[in-house]
Formats: sequence, structure tokens, C-alpha cells
Amino acid sequence: MRKWREWAGPGIAFGGDYNPEQWPRETWDEDVVLMREAGVTFVSLGIFSWSHLQPAPDRWEFGWLDDAMDLLHANGVAVDLATATASPPPWFSRRFPETLPQRADGTRLWQGSRQAWCPSSTVFTEHATALAEKVATRYADHPALTMWHVSNEYGCHDVPCHCDTCAAAFRVWLLARYGDLDGVNEAWGTAFWSQRYGEIEEIVPPRTVPTFANPGQVLDYRRFQSDALLGQYRAELEVLRRVTPDVPVTTNFMTNDHFRHLDYAAWAEHVDVLSTDHYVVGALADPEAELAFTADHTRGLAGGDPWLLMEHSTSAVNWQPVNVAKRPGQMMRHSLGHVARGADALGFFQWRASRAGAEKYHSGLVPHAGTDSRLWREVVELGAVAGRLAEVRGSRVDAEVALLWDHHADWACDQEAHPSAEVRYGAVAHDLHASLRRQGVTVDVVPVSDAVTTTPDLTGYRVVLVPTLYLTSDATAAAVQAAADAGAHVVVTYFSGIVDERDHVRLGGYPGAFRDLLGVRVEEFAPVLPGVSLRLDGRLVAGAHGTTWAEDLTCTDAEAVTSFVDGPVPGVPAVTRRGLGGGEGEGTGAGAGGAAWYVATRLDPSGTDALTSRVLAEAGVAPVVPDVPVGVDVTRRRDGDRSWLFVVNHTDAEVTLDVSGHDLVTQRAVGAADEAAGLLRVAAGGCAVVREARDEAVAPEA
Repeated sequence: MRKWREWAGPGIAFGGDYNPEQWPRETWDEDVVLMREAGVTFVSLGIFSWSHLQPAPDRWEFGWLDDAMDLLHANGVAVDLATATASPPPWFSRRFPETLPQRADGTRLWQGSRQAWCPSSTVFTEHATALAEKVATRYADHPALTMWHVSNEYGCHDVPCHCDTCAAAFRVWLLARYGDLDGVNEAWGTAFWSQRYGEIEEIVPPRTVPTFANPGQVLDYRRFQSDALLGQYRAELEVLRRVTPDVPVTTNFMTNDHFRHLDYAAWAEHVDVLSTDHYVVGALADPEAELAFTADHTRGLAGGDPWLLMEHSTSAVNWQPVNVAKRPGQMMRHSLGHVARGADALGFFQWRASRAGAEKYHSGLVPHAGTDSRLWREVVELGAVAGRLAEVRGSRVDAEVALLWDHHADWACDQEAHPSAEVRYGAVAHDLHASLRRQGVTVDVVPVSDAVTTTPDLTGYRVVLVPTLYLTSDATAAAVQAAADAGAHVVVTYFSGIVDERDHVRLGGYPGAFRDLLGVRVEEFAPVLPGVSLRLDGRLVAGAHGTTWAEDLTCTDAEAVTSFVDGPVPGVPAVTRRGLGGGEGEGTGAGAGGAAWYVATRLDPSGTDALTSRVLAEAGVAPVVPDVPVGVDVTRRRDGDRSWLFVVNHTDAEVTLDVSGHDLVTQRAVGAADEAAGLLRVAAGGCAVVREARDEAVAPEA
């Protein structure tokens, strides 16, 4: 894999999207002066500049970009240079209207926004790769060039496309996957509802239909659209590899929880450095919990390696119903929250808040108010802190718990005609992740996918969480079994292991793929209506209850941890445990006897915390630092025998921790090395990054 070059200047890379084409030339000189003041070390340049580079089919204008590249290099700013293919110019859509995407109901999506192109269009591929080659050839040897940035946020607006071009490409994709039409018919179960296809040309995308669409068709179309966009990316990648073989390449993923259009596990192996965009959703009850989950997911996609936060916001965005501004200190907390979980770069959209356009109310590093503003002063402060974190770069995050995440399971789980529309993929995953975060335990969100050939090795984890993994491949089931055999505590929740990769039910009793491992058998689902609370018998924790789901469950080789008191199945186990291997006592840890746990309802927070606390105790997993208040995130990054403790205090009270070392944020000694204080004190809403004293840092577990 090509290595990410060192950014200009020391520290965690700091900067963001720069769009000089939006501003008069005299503003550029002010920009670089302010970039030096803020500590900016990199920018992503030219992302939406196709219409400026190629204003007409036969005209190219690179002079402005030459000037921008030279100016940035002269001022010590490295460039993540875009291929500029994110959105075609108006002339392209006018000349090639067949490249415009189409909704399921036939509505054509026109030029006038962004990403107005069909994922399957070979016409788009031809013009995009031509532009990429022009850009790559011109700037291959420019000293500012640090990395290539292909397109932008693939699939944000143009998938799924249901046009005739996609229909033809879908048929080709299906024959490659299944071999022939009989294979497609078998995979989709077309014997039902007289859907059997006699010729491949009869197959179209899952367009608007009278009632429920074929679930296998819907699932495969999601897979196909992800692969189609990956093909577009790889076409540009091939050009960049040929012209500049030593320059690393990335494209910015969107690992926010609300974006699930692409199978990033399949995409990850095609980037040299994994990068993502993340924007806090103000309407969430706990936005910082979602931020932590997303960062852990991004690290999982990176295989545990450091990754780049290509975009986030200094304050409000423009695309939510109510765009909540960040309060004082929140930008610092959110930024260091990402670094704590593996980010080696802090990028923002964008350098200057725009004067015009659809994103003119999206915050920037330089706000509309200018430099005489609280926001600018916080930007300068963050840039200084990023520079002081140089020694952290390249280190990895400690985690003994894995949580499985699969976009194919997501696409299959959230379809229509299921036992309950209240069961949505990811809800229980976030419940479990948030519970472990409250207890100060770091989690690797590990991607699994039947689109990649290598299944993750889970045997090094003490705890493996399998939440609502509705679609489960044989390979994933085997990986979970191997972790259990190695002594891990495996926690599987309801609606997991139900179907195979084709969305065919695994017969013989639920939960199919995990039935033998868990020692339970479910004859029938018993979901409950919204608002219904299911009382539990109190053996897990007093007052706990469940919602959403229950099951007619029998323990075949497991014990009931707690049972339903009322609801559709009173007296039936709601949580079970099957001991594995030789160890039955608490604290056995990986390599000794683990356990297989099953959760047949959606537990409330008290029940979830009680369950995870017991599992962690039995597995021998301790918090990063003991006795940390809820709302204070503590995470450790490590590089050999050096370690750094990140403390992000989201509460309105000061927190004190028994930690020794040197705080890189305040640049002072703390803990035992600071006899006057004796403890690390982090102010309300504050942050610390402590280089731990080597004789006191927690050593990796054997």
C-alpha cells in the first residue's frame, strides 16, 4: 500500500476544503496569511471545480489552479488535490442528458444541484477519467501535492438510480454474480408471486411497484449500486496509479450513521489512506455518542490504522431542519474526540464560509463574521493544539471489545414485510456501544461483508457483540464461533442469524446461524406494538424492562438470566447465557472459558448497562480509567511502550482523574509528576491529552 506522505509541518494534520474559485484573487493572499495564523497544514483543493477547469467541452483553464497550488506551497500548506469529478458542469448534462439519474418512479433528476450523474454511465466514466488524467499529468511533480482526493462523498445524492443504463448494467452484474438466469431466479425466490424470469432482459431495477418488491432483488440492487460507484472510483484510481504511482489516493467516505448507501468494507481495500466526513446531528439525544460510534466504525474500516477526518464542521451545518450551532469548546471536544479514536487529521468544510450557494449558511474555519469572532479564536486554538499532538500521530487505539457491523445485513433488515417495522438495523448496536461508552470501555466497530474475501479475525477480542445481524453469512458465523472457541464472551441480540446471503430464511428454528452456539431455539417471533413495555423478573437488574420484541424461546443448552413477566410470552427467557470451555467464574478472560449470551428483547438503558457490566466483568475487561463520570470520554492510543490518554469532558462539572504524565493540551505536568495538584483536573467542557508516565501507563494485556 502506498504510504501517506508526511504533511507539511508537525502535528495532527489540520485544515479543510479550500475553494479559491469562489473568491476574488486578492482574497487568496489574505487566506494564506490566516492559514499560517491558524496553523493550517493541509487543504483539499478543487473538489467542485470541474466547470472552472473545463468550462466548455473543448476548453481547459488551469491557470487559476496553477496559481493556487503555487501560493499554497509557498506558504507551507500541503495539498490533497481533487480530481474535480464530484459534479459535472452544466454543459455535460445538456450534451449527455442520458447520464442524469432517475428515481424509482421515473422522475429524472436534473442538473442544478450536485452529483447529477448516473452511477452506471460509461459516458460519465469516459469524461471523468479524461479530467483526472489532465489534472494528474499537470500536477504530478508539483511539490504541494501530497495526496489525491477522488470525487467527493460518493453516493450522497445519486443512488439508487433506476434508469435504463443502470438496468442494463444490473443485468450484467447479476450474471457475473449468479452465472445464469436460473441462478438469479433461485436467489430471488421468484417461484413466489409468479415472478420467474424467462429472459435476462425482463429484469429491471426495483422501480415503483404495486406492493412489496422482491426482497432479494432489492438487496442485490443495493449491492449493485455500491459496486457501480466503486467501479467509477476505480476507473479514476487506475489513471492516478498510472500517472503518479507514488502518490497515495483516498476518497472521503461518509460513515455517519444516517448514510448507509455504500458497502464501505468493500471500498476500504481500494484506498491508500481511509478518510471520512462526519457531521453531528443536533436532533439526536446524545450527538457525542453517535460521534464516538462513527469514529470507532471508521477505525474498524481502516483495520485499526490511523485515519483522516476529511470534513467536519466548526459550528452549524446547513442541511438539517434546525441547524444547531456548536457552543464554546464544542469544536475542540468533537475534534479531539475523533483524534482520540484514531484520526490523524482534522479537516473541515470549508476554509471560508461561502457568500452564495446552497451551503452559504454552513459554518467555516473563517466565519461570515471574520476573524473578530469567538469561532475564529477557537479555530486558532485548535490549530495550536493539533500542532502539539505530533507525537500521537501513527499510534493506534486500544480495544478489547468488537462490535460487528454489516451493510448487507442493514440493507436486508430494513426492508418491508418483516415481523416489525420497529426493528431497524443499528439501533441495538448503538444501545450497546453507548452502554460501553458510559462504562469507559473502548469498542472496535468491525466491518463484515460478503463482498470481501477476508473475514475479520475476532479471536483476539475478549467480548464480541453481534447486534441485529439479520443477514449472516456462513463465514461471519464461523468467525463468531471461532472467537467463542478462543474464550471470548459473545453477545447476540434478537433478529440475528435469521437469513443467509440471499435473504433466505435459515430453517430449523431461529436464530438460525447462531442457534447451536447460543444453546437456544426460537419457534416464533413475538414483536410488540410501539409504546408497549415488557417487564422483566429482576434477576438481571431491578426495574429493567424490554420493548419492541419478544420471542417464544426455549433453552436447549443455556440458562435463563432473566425472563419476561408479562407481554406475549410471560415466563419465557429474555436473556440467556451458555457457558463455554472450562471457565465458569468471573474474570476468566480470552483464552479461558467464555460464554454465549442471547438477548431476545430491546433492553432499556438500565438493563443494557447491567448486561454489559456483567459480560465485561466475566470477560475481564476493565475501563480505560476506573470511576470516570458518565459524559467524560477516556480513550487510550498507544505506540509501542508509549501511550496517550485522551480525556474529553462533555459535562458541566470539573472532573479529576488519577493520571500521571504530561498534558499536551495545557502543556503542563499532571498527576504524580505535579505534586501541587496530585491529580489530572479537566475543566467542565474541557479536554486533556496526557502522555502517560511509562512506568504507570497500562500495559497491553497478554
